Amino acid sequence: MSARPIHRGTGIAAVMAWLWSLLIVYASLYPFEGWRLPPGIGALDLMRLPWTRWIPGFDTTSNLLGYLPLGLLLALASLRGQHSRPRAIVIAVLLAAVLSYTMEVVQQFVPRRVPSAQDWALNAAGASVGAVLAALIDRLGWPSRWHGTRERWFGVGGNGVQALLLLWPLGLLFPSPLPFGMGQIGGRLRDLASEWLAGVEWAGPLTAWLDTAEVVEPASTGIEATAAVLGLLGPCLLAYAGSTPGWRRAWLAIGVPTLAAASVTLSTALNFGPEHALAWRTPLVTVAMGVAVVMAMGLVWIGPRLAGALALVALTGLVVLVHVAPADPYFAQSLQAWEQGTFIRFHGLAEWVGWLWPYAAIAWLLRQVGRVR
Repeated sequence: MSARPIHRGTGIAAVMAWLWSLLIVYASLYPFEGWRLPPGIGALDLMRLPWTRWIPGFDTTSNLLGYLPLGLLLALASLRGQHSRPRAIVIAVLLAAVLSYTMEVVQQFVPRRVPSAQDWALNAAGASVGAVLAALIDRLGWPSRWHGTRERWFGVGGNGVQALLLLWPLGLLFPSPLPFGMGQIGGRLRDLASEWLAGVEWAGPLTAWLDTAEVVEPASTGIEATAAVLGLLGPCLLAYAGSTPGWRRAWLAIGVPTLAAASVTLSTALNFGPEHALAWRTPLVTVAMGVAVVMAMGLVWIGPRLAGALALVALTGLVVLVHVAPADPYFAQSLQAWEQGTFIRFHGLAEWVGWLWPYAAIAWLLRQVGRVR
């Protein structure tokens, strides 16, 4: 019987398990307002989950599929920690079941949420399927092959750059005022500042300046094209900063725009229907995507440090453009369509990822630069 290979450090499965758990918590407890203690319910009653008679088909599917990746990731992380396959399955299912039970109990404080024992059972069943799949994947030897491939591709950047690249398409799902733009947190900060300063006598001029209406007009073609190029080139250079120079980067140069196109197409389909899924693909954006691919191809042999410096420039430029560009007249319509759709529980998460992703990437790049020095 062959010995299991020894893995050191925290694997990407553990990192993604944490991120997926945060996604589940967000989706389970959204919206984070209006919480109240259920009237007439004792402490013991809160711990008992009711058994409802009917569950919509969408809820059944989402409960199963929502916890399947969590069970898969938790089991893979346990297997990396040298646990046997049966023990890894038990650990993954127990952790997922505890998280699900906690979410169902806390949901009793959230308005318009109906916790139930069926939801908990479906979540546990989904995690069980994922854990068994992880054991099968491990039996086939795929994690060891993946580990070798990952070391060849991202031996420089480690798990940080991989997690950022995996989160990037999620941020693109939320509508942006510019093509492939991210980091538009300035408007939200301005609204929060206006709320906090409302009624403060000495802050009258500042409040008036914050409440000044934005200019609503289409952005110039130059701003749109530049934002599209930087929005694609930034993630490519981020991947280069975490990988060794070579021909493999050509796949990243092609894969990043392809993934971006798929995410934006899905977002547009969710907003306006499948018949309008490709409405974002204007001639200007298509040309910008081609320019980004050509530039990324020309940089496949640069070193990680130079790639990191160029990525900092690209992402900083993208953030600046997103904040100085005038408000798009169709942007508010996209937001309204998104926030009223079927996936309302996830729109806030995608929004936060879209807001914060460039800054998280910039922080990682600065850390890498300091580490190299």
